Amino acid sequence: MVEMLTGVLEKNGLVTAFALVGITMYLSYIISNKLTKGRIHGSAIAIILGLVLAYFGGIHTGGEKGLADISIFAGIGLMGGGMLRDLAIIATAFGVRLEEVKKAGLNGIIALFVGVFSSFLVGVIVALSFGYTDAASLTTIGAGATTYIVGPVTGAAVGASSEVIALSIAAGLIKAILIMVATPFVAKYIGLNNPRAAVVYGGLMGSTSGVAGGLAATDPKLVPYGQ
Repeated sequence: MVEMLTGVLEKNGLVTAFALVGITMYLSYIISNKLTKGRIHGSAIAIILGLVLAYFGGIHTGGEKGLADISIFAGIGLMGGGMLRDLAIIATAFGVRLEEVKKAGLNGIIALFVGVFSSFLVGVIVALSFGYTDAASLTTIGAGATTYIVGPVTGAAVGASSEVIALSIAAGLIKAILIMVATPFVAKYIGLNNPRAAVVYGGLMGSTSGVAGGLAATDPKLVPYGQ
């Protein structure tokens, strides 16, 4: 019976991946509501649980893709790939009202550039403080601090080591989690209660997942504008 069930799950890898993520999200929101009374958003807890699962998956298999190296969870590699990620981002953007985005005007554009350059600069400074001096490592870690999606792409393009690429992803993930957790707490103090403010905030933070999770905990209607 177990072998038959395992075979079915392996043959339907993507369905299995969606089921696993769904269960993880369900448990994360229960933890968020019961243990933190909603102060820590379920998405933030889900990311942490995902990292823990990936860590133990990597230890178990000795591989490089976390749970995706386990045959029964191979579909996670496809689900977590660029194709579905970009589809989710584009689908979210369809909820935006252009007239609200236009209201951000020059402030929104400036916020975007300030967010990118400040994040990159902080990443480079941290990398320098830990002894990384070559251009490839500094660029990769700086890009990862901007967003964990850009870090590995940049690292592969400039020939950075796998260690540095991993650090760039970690930097971006930590940033995303911090933004996700902190946003609901600071929202009322910075006037984050309208689409225009969400556009500027999203540009300054420069983290799609972090801002999305934080805005979802603040006001779900603002999520598309923070992307």
